[in-house]
Amino acid sequence: MTRVYQQYRRRISFLSLVVLLSWGGLSYRLYDIQVVNGKQYHEKGQKQGVAREILPAIRGNIYDVNGTPLTRNITHYTIAADPTQIQNKQSLAKELSKITGKSVNHYIKKINGKKNFCYLERNLEKKDAKPFLEKNINGVIVQRNFRRTYPQDNIGGQLIGFTNIDNKGLAGIENIYNSHLAGTDGWIVKQRTGSGQVNLRNHYPKLNPIDGADIHLTINIEYQSILQEELLKQLKNTEALSASGIITNPQTGAILAMASVPDFNPNKPNKSATENQKIRVCTDQFEPGSTFKIVAATAALDNNRINITDRFNCENGTYKYKTVTINDHKPHDILTFGEIVEQSSNIGIIKVASKIGEKSVYKYAQEYGFGSPTNIGLAAESSGTLRKLNEWSHISLAEISMGHEVGTTTLQLAMAYGAIANGGILLKPYIINNINNIDGVSIYSESSKVVRKISNENVMAQLSQLLVNAVETGTGIEANIYGWQVAGKTGTAQKSINGEYSHTKFVSNFVGYLPASNPQLLCVITLDEPKMGYHWGGSGAAPVFKHVMERIVNIDDSIQMPKNGINNTEYRAPLLVKHQNNELKAKQKIEPVLLSSVAKEQTSFKSTEKTNFKKAEIIIPNVQGMSLKRAITTLHQSGLQSKFAGSGTVVWQTPKPGTLSTIGTICSIGLE
Repeated sequence: MTRVYQQYRRRISFLSLVVLLSWGGLSYRLYDIQVVNGKQYHEKGQKQGVAREILPAIRGNIYDVNGTPLTRNITHYTIAADPTQIQNKQSLAKELSKITGKSVNHYIKKINGKKNFCYLERNLEKKDAKPFLEKNINGVIVQRNFRRTYPQDNIGGQLIGFTNIDNKGLAGIENIYNSHLAGTDGWIVKQRTGSGQVNLRNHYPKLNPIDGADIHLTINIEYQSILQEELLKQLKNTEALSASGIITNPQTGAILAMASVPDFNPNKPNKSATENQKIRVCTDQFEPGSTFKIVAATAALDNNRINITDRFNCENGTYKYKTVTINDHKPHDILTFGEIVEQSSNIGIIKVASKIGEKSVYKYAQEYGFGSPTNIGLAAESSGTLRKLNEWSHISLAEISMGHEVGTTTLQLAMAYGAIANGGILLKPYIINNINNIDGVSIYSESSKVVRKISNENVMAQLSQLLVNAVETGTGIEANIYGWQVAGKTGTAQKSINGEYSHTKFVSNFVGYLPASNPQLLCVITLDEPKMGYHWGGSGAAPVFKHVMERIVNIDDSIQMPKNGINNTEYRAPLLVKHQNNELKAKQKIEPVLLSSVAKEQTSFKSTEKTNFKKAEIIIPNVQGMSLKRAITTLHQSGLQSKFAGSGTVVWQTPKPGTLSTIGTICSIGLE
């Protein structure tokens, strides 16, 4: 060894030891980082080096049967922050305050929070979020989202439902079909620079979002609007607690409109009571009263136990049935079975039920679907109440036959009467036409489904005619519609309060359909606790049916009158008038005059009575309130020419209705 080495031996050894120990320490540390805790450090590095950003799916929309949008998605921006990364908190707070009008301290408190993530502002429009999109401020996160809006406001709100701030369905169709509407979010991985900024140009993985499916309902928004407007009017007129209604196609079971008031605006769900969000048509049950009399009536006809003309003593309005006294709304002496239904006699229907027995009444109540849910697929549907036969009391036969001791929903009543209208088939109601994915391909659809056959067409035709008579000459006369044959039944039920029937609180209801010979529309109206005078089904609910149906047939030309003309006894078609001895005399007829017969009579008149009379004249029909197509058809069938201006429904006409005119006269009409 050299003298120099000997001189510095200790120092060299010490330095060598230091180098070896350092190398060993570094090697151990490297092993710890790469092997022992490699996964943990890899994840940490990924978080620092790349950013995984969610690409939100666009929520599917809901449409009515004609493609009218019931929902829309509005783009909005959310400003969030990582307080630990923000360098100038005061400047950021001032910028936000300038946009929103909120105080600077409001944002300072959020930014100075202990969490490493906080929302600063949500639901900003693009113009308000633009400064943050352009500046790319470190620590500030800008998220693009979609906010749900409802262009129809209250119309259909209970059925459509609404979403929360995170676009998740909370009620109605929005909630029930949330998985279809929501879609699947995608993501994109972006690289961060050394300063923490996101590099927009990179080739990192990306998964595109799958947008939500669109739902097409059976609801017609025009029908829905009319129904809600008329329900609201009657709610105010009668001071009822609530009013509900449903319109269906009795041939298919499709729901065309469904509403109850008070309602709510899904754009502002917190502005009204939660109770108003319920779809009362299928959640609330009530004792129907006389609209339930179809059960005993069907049982009687189907078993051939009773004929339409069989006569019953209705005891002049008061009858002792076992331990209870039964009263009619007005006294009747002898009524036929048909008149019992038409005049809605409680005593009469009890005597009919007594003749056919408990088992038969119970069986047909089940057959009509009472006591079971319709399985429409809406939330919280009630099955109603129909106690088992062994739970009936000694007076249950009487009570149930006239619509007491049972509970039904408005929807159940609609489907039950739909079976009468379509010839005896109980259908399952449906409200979804189809659900289409983003490519427009149907992934789910609903259509008519038969639940069971209740009776044959002959029995239902007889029963339907009794319901026509009930509207034309019986308790449902307020539902009579000028020019249309309506079948229907009134119901007036006392509410049970603390186990006793109230004499001041009632449920007024009416079920009807038209045209009776080929039903295309069925409507049920119920009023909960209307003021006295409106508590009768004929005075409270029936007029609403009339107003709703009148408005619908005047705007929808697809609802056709029967080809054999109009056989409504209240309707008077234009009558022929003839000159004789310089005096005008109108023909007066008790029978309804068919529009088709008017033209025939005019032709016959010209050819056979030419020598005795001058030119035939007619009375101008009233076409005000009609659609253009229906008005022109009515005028032409009356032998008149037409000339029109405007669009919508007829608001004026000249010559005036009821005046005399000759065949071929031009009638001018104005529409708005």
